[in-house]
Formats: sequence, C-alpha cells, structure tokens
Amino acid sequence: MQSFEHHLLVAMPSLDDPYFARSLTYICEHNDKGAMGLVINQPIGMSLQELINQADKDAIVLEEKADEIVLAGGPVSQDRGFILHTTQPGWSSSLQLTSEIMITTSKDILSALGNEQAPAKSLVTLGYAGWSAGQLEEEVQNNSWLIVEADEELLFDVPIHKKWEEAVRRLGIDVWQLGPDAGHA
Repeated sequence: MQSFEHHLLVAMPSLDDPYFARSLTYICEHNDKGAMGLVINQPIGMSLQELINQADKDAIVLEEKADEIVLAGGPVSQDRGFILHTTQPGWSSSLQLTSEIMITTSKDILSALGNEQAPAKSLVTLGYAGWSAGQLEEEVQNNSWLIVEADEELLFDVPIHKKWEEAVRRLGIDVWQLGPDAGHA
C-alpha cells in the first residue's frame, strides 16, 4: 500500500460534495486501517479571536492574530479543534507528523495561538476528514483526487483562497483546462 501521509489531496472539479468541492486536504495519517486529514482551504466564517473567546474568555489575543481564519477541517467531529503547526513541543496532545509539522488537539495550545507563545506557523480547523480502510485508495482510483506532495509553504504561506489553484499549478496543470469529467487513459 502506498501511503499518502504528508501529501495533499486536490479535489477534482467533478467532486461536488459540499465539504470537498475545490478543497485541498492535508493527509495526517494513512495506513491499512484508513486515513485522516484536514481540509486546509475552507473557511467557516469564524476568526481566531471568536474561537479563543469561546474556549477561554480570559485569553488575550494579539491584534495581528485576532482575524486569522478558522477552517472547516472536514465533516467528522466538527466540534473538535485540530491545530496543524510547525514543530513546537510542549503541548498536552501533539503528534509529530514530519520533522517540521505537528498536529495538536489539546486545549492548552488554543490560548497560546493568540500570543507570542504560539508556534511560528499554524492552521486552526474544526473537524476532520476520515476514510475507512481502502476508501481513499478507491476515491483516488476513481479520479476524485489528484495528489501533490505537501510542503510548509503550501500549507501555511499561500493564502487560503489560492491554495487549491497553487496545488494544481504545482502538478503542472493549467487550472482552467482541468475539466469536470475524469477518465482513465
């Protein structure tokens, strides 16, 4: 089995599921039991300030971080927060995904995200995307997704509204020539 960990799933135009249309999903875990990922380009209409205020009314959020966008990470457990961030140890519940990237689900990081104790780069999502054993491989086989290797720039530096197009461009494809129908050659 080929693992898609640390890769991005680029939704094909034919994928019209409301959670995944024109989405870019970072695969955190992929093994013979299934896969877990975070959609990294679908805003939910909530700022970091609003999210932190819900979790901790006394937390102070720096002005330059208050308007950071919270993302819809996927349709599963939408009440749970997942913070994808550059490596920074010390949080209660973190998993190192690569030497540069971690995911943290504990509340202790949330208060720090709004101040100088935050990781250098981060994305905050509510919910995640999950696939049962063999489901993701089948979706890739059916041309629902293109796959591109992930990197810090695409994850954290490309503006949210440009991530999908940039991922397609990195595959060497002109986004305007990407048709809604998929086929097998």
